[in-house]
Amino acid sequence: QVQLIESGGGLVQAGGSLRLSCAASGRTFSNYAMGWFRQAPGKEREFVAAISRRGGNTYYADSVKGRFTISRDNAKNTVILQMNVLNPEDSAVYYCAARMSAAATNFNDYAYWGQGTQVTVSS
Repeated sequence: QVQLIESGGGLVQAGGSLRLSCAASGRTFSNYAMGWFRQAPGKEREFVAAISRRGGNTYYADSVKGRFTISRDNAKNTVILQMNVLNPEDSAVYYCAARMSAAATNFNDYAYWGQGTQVTVSS
């Protein structure tokens, strides 16, 4: 089992940037593909970005492509979501997730989840 803790959320103006971090503990981090998902009030949880176990492959939702970057440091058991050019539609609770297999874009494929961190983008 792996435990995940997100940090880095907050309030930012439109056009600004935030950097989310997810710290993992428990099992060998490099055995897990990692994903970021988000959920806004009244909406379903949606895929944001994912990265393969060694970081060689990354995947993005169309809505964030070119603005967000996912990366990982297996030596530090950390996955990062760099978010640039934020807009109010990016406001949501952001969740880090892990799965012991290839990266995936469906939240049902992830077994482990963090508690989430709130991102609010003001216009």
